[in-house]
Amino acid sequence: MLAKRIPTILPKLSFEEALEVTKIHSIAGKLSNSFPIVSTRPFRNPHHTISKSSLIGGGKIPKPGEVSLAHNGVLFLDELPEFNKDVLEVLRVPIEDGKVTLSRVLSTVTYPCNFMLVASMNPCMCGYYGSDKKCKCTEESIRRYIGKISGPMLDRVDIQIEVNSIKYEKLNSNEYIETSNEIRKRVNFAREIQQQRYKKYGIFSNSELTPKLIEKYCKLDKESKSILEKAFDRLGLSARAHERILKVSRTLADMEGKLNIEKNHILEAISYRSLDKKYWRA
Repeated sequence: MLAKRIPTILPKLSFEEALEVTKIHSIAGKLSNSFPIVSTRPFRNPHHTISKSSLIGGGKIPKPGEVSLAHNGVLFLDELPEFNKDVLEVLRVPIEDGKVTLSRVLSTVTYPCNFMLVASMNPCMCGYYGSDKKCKCTEESIRRYIGKISGPMLDRVDIQIEVNSIKYEKLNSNEYIETSNEIRKRVNFAREIQQQRYKKYGIFSNSELTPKLIEKYCKLDKESKSILEKAFDRLGLSARAHERILKVSRTLADMEGKLNIEKNHILEAISYRSLDKKYWRA
């Protein structure tokens, strides 16, 4: 049900993006006569037992793996620590480069894999560590469980959100909740801004910005620079995290139709980088 529902609420696929996705799915033999062109963003959710070759691609004649089948779409990994640690680690280069190269004796093939990684996990085996309910796990089992997710892998996750248990009063509330379709309209608005902004560079979104383009389109005022500098030192952020905060800030500004990144955008983007310091602290 999830795999069928998600593509309908993802941002619209541009014609150029649709061609790229269709080519990859054609090579993988995933197209059918009834659907010769992929018109919605891919949503791939492989099981945690998946192998490295199935994830990044492989075979005697190299075929695209899940990361390439998710190109211009979403790769969803549910219960992240349940995946083999070696499997998760092979994601690091594709996430960074947006492409994967498969080398075999007879040929070397490179497939694009510019996907959005979405992952979910519990903080421990019982699921209560860090919540207001009593955790039943030992410290050693907690360290072993979350230790399957390495620091370098976490550093590539732009937005980290902790979702607490929902109280009954909240479930029974008459408070208005924004619908998925309303959210999608805001997302499409931001995507259209980005597509127009980067048309001459051959990219579609803020996530694809190079260091040179970050410098041009993610300018900060003096106060925002000071905030980011303090966060960089206090949270021990990497150069990669610094760039990703700027990209997220640019997206937050686009969601509000703002020409420039403002202080509140920087503060919100920084808040999405602190969860790992709570659970993966030394």
